[in-house]
Amino acid sequence: MTQLLARLGRIDIYWFDQILRGRITPGMRILDAGCGAGRNLAFLMRQGYELFGADKKAEAIESVRRLAAQLAPRLPAENFRLEPLEAMSFEAESVDAVICSAVLHFAADEDHFWRMVEGIWRVLKPGGLFFCRLASSIGMEEQVHRIEGRRYALPDGSERFLVDQAMLLDLTRRLGGELADPIKTTVVQNLRCMTTWVVRKGS
Repeated sequence: MTQLLARLGRIDIYWFDQILRGRITPGMRILDAGCGAGRNLAFLMRQGYELFGADKKAEAIESVRRLAAQLAPRLPAENFRLEPLEAMSFEAESVDAVICSAVLHFAADEDHFWRMVEGIWRVLKPGGLFFCRLASSIGMEEQVHRIEGRRYALPDGSERFLVDQAMLLDLTRRLGGELADPIKTTVVQNLRCMTTWVVRKGS
C-alpha cells in the first residue's frame, strides 16, 4: 500500500480512471487547470508526460514547481503559471487534455464560471479531452439552499457554485463538444455531491 501511494500520490481516482482506460497516453500534452500542489500531476510526471499547470495561488505554483523539479526536472518551471483560468497565457489549441478537479465550483457567478470554462476550452486542441470534477446539486436538490444565482449553501457548511445536469448538457452543446462519458455524480452522505463531466472537443 505504501509503495502504491508513493507511485500514484493522491491522484483523483476518476482522473486515474481516464488514464487506465487509455484516454491519456504518452506523448500527450496535459494541462491541470487549477493545479494546486500537483496531486493530479505527480503520477504523470513520473511517466514522462509534457505537463502544464495554472493556479491563482502563488503557494500552489511554488509547490507544483518543487514537485516537478523533484520528479520531472526536464519540465521548465514556466510550464506552471500563476494565473486565473479565465486568463491563462498558454497558446490556443496547445494541449491534448485538460483536467480541472474541484475548481469550477468556486466561481463567483455564472459569468465567472463561463469565462473559466472558455479559458480552458481555448487552450484545448480539437479532438482534445476536457475532464472536470465539480460540485453539483444533482441528487441533493432538496438539501441545498440557494443564496443567489447558482450559489448555494450545502449541508456540510460550505458555499459553492452548483451546476446541474441540464446546465452541463447545455454547456456541452454551447461549446460544440460531445460527452465522452455519461455525466456521473457521487453523493457523499447527503452532505455534498461531486459530478464528473468529461467532454471531447469537436475536430
